[in-house]
Amino acid sequence: MGPPPLFFYCFSLFVLLTSAEISNKIGINYGQLGNNLPSPYDSIQLIRSMKAGRVKIYGTNPEILKLLSGTKLQVSIMVPNNEIINIASQQTIADQWVQNNVLAYYPQTMIRIILVGNEVLSYSSPSDNEIWQHLVPAMRRIKTSLRAQNIRNIKVGTPLAMDIFQTTFPPSSGIFRSDISDSVMIPLLQFLNKTSSFFFIDVYPYFPWSANPTKTGLDYALFRATSDYIDPVSGLIYTNMLDQMLDSVVFAMGRLGFSNIRIAISETGWPSAGDVDEVGANAYNAATYNRNLIKRMTAKPALGTPARPGSIIPTFIFSLYDENQKTGRGTERHWGLLHPNGRPIYDVDMTGKRPLSDYKPLPAAHNNEPYKGNVWCVVASNEVDLMELSRALTYACGVGNETCTALTPGRECYEPVSVFRHASFAFSSYWSQFQSKGGSCYFNGLAQQTTINPSRGLCKFPSVAL
Repeated sequence: MGPPPLFFYCFSLFVLLTSAEISNKIGINYGQLGNNLPSPYDSIQLIRSMKAGRVKIYGTNPEILKLLSGTKLQVSIMVPNNEIINIASQQTIADQWVQNNVLAYYPQTMIRIILVGNEVLSYSSPSDNEIWQHLVPAMRRIKTSLRAQNIRNIKVGTPLAMDIFQTTFPPSSGIFRSDISDSVMIPLLQFLNKTSSFFFIDVYPYFPWSANPTKTGLDYALFRATSDYIDPVSGLIYTNMLDQMLDSVVFAMGRLGFSNIRIAISETGWPSAGDVDEVGANAYNAATYNRNLIKRMTAKPALGTPARPGSIIPTFIFSLYDENQKTGRGTERHWGLLHPNGRPIYDVDMTGKRPLSDYKPLPAAHNNEPYKGNVWCVVASNEVDLMELSRALTYACGVGNETCTALTPGRECYEPVSVFRHASFAFSSYWSQFQSKGGSCYFNGLAQQTTINPSRGLCKFPSVAL
């Protein structure tokens, strides 16, 4: 049924009473999973020059926290997933963590948020799931340590992904997964409610759109739809997918009796590039999404969402850089606002004051329709490390199924004898056999997809048909 009608009035009043303490300045996620990124010093200078209001780091890097001292950036730090169980077990461990990672820098460094873990409740291996029951106790321990130091202006929360939901559409049907609803979500919501903290959610319209791009309009995902969606139960009118996803959180919390907990977006963004079959991953869409997002989230008065009109939603864009050491699909390495050399991938004004009409034209979107055709997996660059490439070649050829039979002396792909050429064949052969079983064209960043057939003469490279 969702929240009762009185909920919307009560929450609007709640927003008016609390909005003074919340800033709608845009934040940036500063990740470091790259071997070619600028130094922390240069990175902090770039973040300041971009006029971000907040920065979130994935851990408690001492160098970064020292460099943030004296700046006006509000800082979010993170307890690693592998430390949660220990912190939950003893207050002295939590006290020591706060001593080492908060008191050593605070208040000169404006730490304002401590995030306990990262997407802890996402589906994972059974061993990881053991952390679930320790998540809220660890959050309580950290909060107790802060109170003992009379620190009242640091919120404690945990960022969650959209896979915590059993249903999100329509928004009024939002409900948490049954395996975590009673055991984890209720204690978590009780903690957030009692401490006046935020429900932090990583929310990416790119993923539901790209999973079925012919069903959901791209303009709806990019905040430029010309038609509305009306929730058949609540009657609320939606003009974009982000609001729709956020309100599914609102209704899910309301179902458990928590209608006033504020929402913060711990991650959102759009990829500027990706693998051949990753539809819509391009700079045009990424710039359009982030520019419109910033305009919306920095609007004065605040816009909120249909279920929470006028609410301020603290938002962190993912991410500062393209990070070349992130594993998985190609998009994983292309969420940045900046290239590793510090140059913008596309212009964006983090303050939201720049009119959209002032931006220079963007490169045309080239892949907004799903690709149909053959794709090969080849060596990504002639500048890759030869030793690493040789190891990857050995791995690809060692998985069986005659992956590299054509590379043996006398066979059709043996010549020319080149590590690069042989590795490209091995990568394509491996990928064609194991892509349907989860195999990827990645090989620790040594490989990439291509639509250009690398076959020569009698040597035919295997491919994947999309």
